Amino acid sequence: MQKRLIFITNDDGYRSGGIAALIELARPYGNIVVVAPEEGQSGMSSALTIKTPIRLRKVQQEDGLTIYACSGTPVDCVKLAMSQVFERKPDLLLSGINHGSNTAASVIYSGTLGATAEGALYDIPSIGFSLNDHSSTADFTACIPYGRIIIDRALAHPFAKHTFVNVNFPRLPYNEIKGIKLCRQNRGAWVEEFEKRIDPHGNDYYWMTGLFQNHEKEAGDADENAIQDGYIAIVPHQIDMTNYKELERLKEVWKFE
Repeated sequence: MQKRLIFITNDDGYRSGGIAALIELARPYGNIVVVAPEEGQSGMSSALTIKTPIRLRKVQQEDGLTIYACSGTPVDCVKLAMSQVFERKPDLLLSGINHGSNTAASVIYSGTLGATAEGALYDIPSIGFSLNDHSSTADFTACIPYGRIIIDRALAHPFAKHTFVNVNFPRLPYNEIKGIKLCRQNRGAWVEEFEKRIDPHGNDYYWMTGLFQNHEKEAGDADENAIQDGYIAIVPHQIDMTNYKELERLKEVWKFE
């Protein structure tokens, strides 16, 4: 029987601690091919590289594991891998484990989830994993057993076509995690501020900082609140972003037809 083919990518780069943990998490499920950015590509969402060449190099080859480094974005990694690396469609795409959560409005900006959305466009079951810890030395120990529980469920009960699944782990040891919740996306937004600085040549430049504002702190079914309460949050997202309820309302009130 042919082994499953597992495609792993991320937005923190192929040398990150999170991708090492994800490789360990995925080992029982089949042969692994990693195509991940050379350097960190956080906040790239579904960005593509279109003005410069993209480079790809193999950095590791061993039994059941091949790792490539790509000079492009997470979505570049998916597109290039599907065009040039794989001879058959992967059975599963896993992205992460991201250093930092991807809840609420962060979904819009996340390179981790940009890669999973791209996988869904190729009709690959795609799951993004994130840990609520931005540290380069984050402890991913608890993510591995819980991540396997989630993958087992996804394999036993596949999610719908053109859906990708977003998993966020709280920053807690294994024995302090309260459980797993299926959630919706939290309403909230990042409020950006820009610190003005002056370079050595006397020219102005700006450094972006930001603060997340939670617009529904009491919502028990929302992802950001779930991880703050000690749960693992799972949100299914879809490629089709149409607001169907609003579409029907606008047909009535705008009356173009």
